[in-house]
Amino acid sequence: MDPVQLIALSMGSAWASGLNLYAAVFMLGFLGATGNIQLPPELQFLTNPLLLVAAGLMYAIEFFADKTPGVDTGWDALHTFIRIPAGAILAAGAVGEIGPAAQLAAALVGGGVTAATHATKAGSRVLINTSPEPFSNWAASITEDVAVLGGLWAALHHPWVFLVLLAVFLLVLAWALPRLWRAIKAVGGRLSRLFSRDPTAGDPPRSGPPAPSASPPHA
Repeated sequence: MDPVQLIALSMGSAWASGLNLYAAVFMLGFLGATGNIQLPPELQFLTNPLLLVAAGLMYAIEFFADKTPGVDTGWDALHTFIRIPAGAILAAGAVGEIGPAAQLAAALVGGGVTAATHATKAGSRVLINTSPEPFSNWAASITEDVAVLGGLWAALHHPWVFLVLLAVFLLVLAWALPRLWRAIKAVGGRLSRLFSRDPTAGDPPRSGPPAPSASPPHA
């Protein structure tokens, strides 16, 4: 691969890891194992059958967890500690043949790309879960899965196109993340007020003149 292809593969792996790590690992490993692509030496471990089975199994679990309201938010919270370091490792491995400095730079940038993508995915799911119907979760999850497959395909076959689209995507994230964070804080505030109410407390006493008291009858 030439340097542009390696950079596209590096950033594509990091970006895809933020959306669906297991789909990204399985797709890269499967394509490498079947000879459809030539992975860099530092990513050849992705073709290991044991890793392919593990990635496929975890993707099958995530396929349903990611489409269940509430469960998807918990799943995303747990994977904050998995997707970001894994995305940095994949990004660094993609450019390993260039040199250690390139690996470190790719790990730093790739980890940031993974973190931003993961934050957008997890934050948008919090807002989607405020909707009472489950279909929006399915639509969002399927869109993310298709985006991972299409994005990695573009990174491997049209690296310049992918890098331009990634730059646009990151600019949109820079604009959207603060607004997404404010919306999440607003949802959290409403939930906090809802659960802080005391259900045993009665209505406050009404204001007004006191009722006249009855006088005892005179003898």
